[in-house]
Amino acid sequence: MTAKTAPIASMTGYARQEGGDGLLTWSWEIKSVNGRSLDVRSRIYSGYEGLEPVARKMVQKYCARGNVQISLSVSRGKLPRKLRLNRDALDQVVEMVQSLETHVRAEPPRLDGLLAFPGVVESSEEEETKEQLDIRMAAMEEDLILALEALAVMRRNEGMRLKTLATGQVDEIARLSEAAGACAATQPEALSARLRKQVDALLQASPALPEERLAQEAALLAAKADIREELDRLGAHVDAARELIAEGGAIGRRLDFLCQEFNREANTLCSKSGDVALTRIGLDLKAVIDQLREQVQNIE
Repeated sequence: MTAKTAPIASMTGYARQEGGDGLLTWSWEIKSVNGRSLDVRSRIYSGYEGLEPVARKMVQKYCARGNVQISLSVSRGKLPRKLRLNRDALDQVVEMVQSLETHVRAEPPRLDGLLAFPGVVESSEEEETKEQLDIRMAAMEEDLILALEALAVMRRNEGMRLKTLATGQVDEIARLSEAAGACAATQPEALSARLRKQVDALLQASPALPEERLAQEAALLAAKADIREELDRLGAHVDAARELIAEGGAIGRRLDFLCQEFNREANTLCSKSGDVALTRIGLDLKAVIDQLREQVQNIE
């Protein structure tokens, strides 16, 4: 799959993968949430710390951004036991039996009786060989990969939902921008009438105002009333956002930057507005931009 058609992934996800080899059972658990960069934290069962650098490296192949917590828990079953004869204990028991033969008339003790005496036969868990441990570690790595693949699937599925929401919100920003451009308050006749009214108010307040100063004030009022630049920039940002969404991949940071630019233009539009209808459009625009940014915060 090329970069231009890469899927969008969420930074939120969860996966769990269990495994075992007859002697031990283990479980990988991975959680990921939003983050400015990729931050991996791990908690590995004692004795298997060698898997920690492996896990960190593998996470980087599946996640570009987010706070990822990964843990490995292990449960021990009943390991094979090995019997060992405690010759010192056996010699002591035999010596005691021999010492009693001159005082007590009894049949000589049977072998099974001697072995049943506490401490004569000891049992312990068999020690694992390095080969056995290496095989188990390899199996654990395979289960880790399965867990990471499941996490990636969940993040991509959530990313598809985010893509749909973000696309709809960008379309709504485009619609509101067009509505602002079509608003009567932005039309040349309306702007001229509004400017004349403001200039008249200026003359009444300061009848002796020099013509040069009056021209400057009129130009300033005209610039403040003109929102065409803001609308042009909003349109450019809409095009850029659509291109990013179509590109896919790890676009969260760039979309977040565009949301800041969207918000800046919407604030300027509201501050320039002298019309109730245009102000209402500007406020609706800000609300949609906030909704878009909430979704973008979840995108990788």
